[in-house]
Amino acid sequence: MKAIFIPGNGGGKTTENWFPYVQRGLEKLGIEVIAAEFPDPDLARARYWLPFLKELGADEQTILIGHSSGVLATMRYAETHKIFGSVLVGVAHTDGGDPKERASGYFSTPWDWDAIKKNQKWIIAFHSVDDPYIQVSEARYVAEMLDADYHEFQNRGHFFPADDFSELVDAISEKL
Repeated sequence: MKAIFIPGNGGGKTTENWFPYVQRGLEKLGIEVIAAEFPDPDLARARYWLPFLKELGADEQTILIGHSSGVLATMRYAETHKIFGSVLVGVAHTDGGDPKERASGYFSTPWDWDAIKKNQKWIIAFHSVDDPYIQVSEARYVAEMLDADYHEFQNRGHFFPADDFSELVDAISEKL
């Protein structure tokens, strides 16, 4: 079993914020963690990120853990590939009116919610009502469409900077 971290756009790295904490927790559970530097980090375009996930070996024994734009990549990948499960942190399904998000290529076709659900065993979602970038209604909608195990916070913003994210490690542990 392995997990692949998928950062948000704007140069987000899987070696910062809560990613190292979660990596240590998952490794204690015996899960190999891939915290690679993604191509096209500023725009996080689907045409680069989805093939890169395939190159990293995302398969039926993989948990994808996406943050922000990484959530979009996680969901699009799961539309057409079987994975073990996914964790969505800072959840959206629209571009929110942001031209940079619109240019990413994740919104050119409607979401296939049924395929996303069928191609994995479980989905966990985390969002905070005080997220300055993504409205909580976006996360609630995605959680409902995907029958996700949804965790909502009041004061976590967009989940950075943060060192401790024990809730994420605990949620995965419960699914295994």
